[in-house]
Amino acid sequence: MELSEIYQQNNYGGVKDFTPKISFEIFPPKNGNISDLFEELRILKKYNPALVSLTFGASGGLNRFSFEDIKSIRDLELNLMPHFTCVSMIKSEIENYIRSIENLGIENILALRGDIPEYLNTDDLDFIHASDLVDFIHTKSTLSIAVAGYPETHIESTNQKEDLKYLKQKVDYGASAIYTQMFFDNDKYYKYCEKVSEMGISIPIIPGIMPVRSLAQVDKMIGMARITFPEKFRQRLEKFPNDTKQIGIEFCIEQCQNLIDFGVKGLHIFTLNHSDQTSEILENIL
Repeated sequence: MELSEIYQQNNYGGVKDFTPKISFEIFPPKNGNISDLFEELRILKKYNPALVSLTFGASGGLNRFSFEDIKSIRDLELNLMPHFTCVSMIKSEIENYIRSIENLGIENILALRGDIPEYLNTDDLDFIHASDLVDFIHTKSTLSIAVAGYPETHIESTNQKEDLKYLKQKVDYGASAIYTQMFFDNDKYYKYCEKVSEMGISIPIIPGIMPVRSLAQVDKMIGMARITFPEKFRQRLEKFPNDTKQIGIEFCIEQCQNLIDFGVKGLHIFTLNHSDQTSEILENIL
């Protein structure tokens, strides 16, 4: 099912009588043991996810799902949305990849520029911006394209106005949905939605949700992106270091419920390949 079909039924703005579409993000296990991930996915499947997104070469790396992995995950009867980054790849390689994805029966893709490794000269790249990749995929395939959005602005953008200009380009070139970077202050998301709407963008903006598992995880995220972390939340995590995961669950339940009351069309949960926190959160909000 394509993105437009998944999210077409619900509307933003205080609608409280529906269940938002749930989607998950997973990444290739660092130890290479894909069977452990399958067990986590079997647990999460009970929540009938609209999508499961598969990361691709995070932080400029080459750790990604093989086509055999993707085929195996599809055997679980899950609707997959592979990520795709254009950094370090030429146009012919990208075209071969999206053709292979289509041949697997996959209908959706999340198009990202990706992190540019320091050793790369951008003058040698076929694509410098995600908007260029969106345009290329839209021209070369029938895939439904999702893109990333940044409620607190992309770390490389000078300001939000510039950031939204690039988002508008991605939408104009064919994007069907926006999945946001994680955030912990819902007001940042709500204001972002307003700004995006003012740009004339009407496609779904799906909030990205990260259940906190440790303070080290939080500090790593903040070091890589513009993310505001509530001081009261941090203080509680520091005060009860043995209860970090449960505190993370409680915060996430409250955050998600507030978003549902606002009327979001979906919740995109960054599972970190763990079903435990995600399951408890969903049991409390669905």
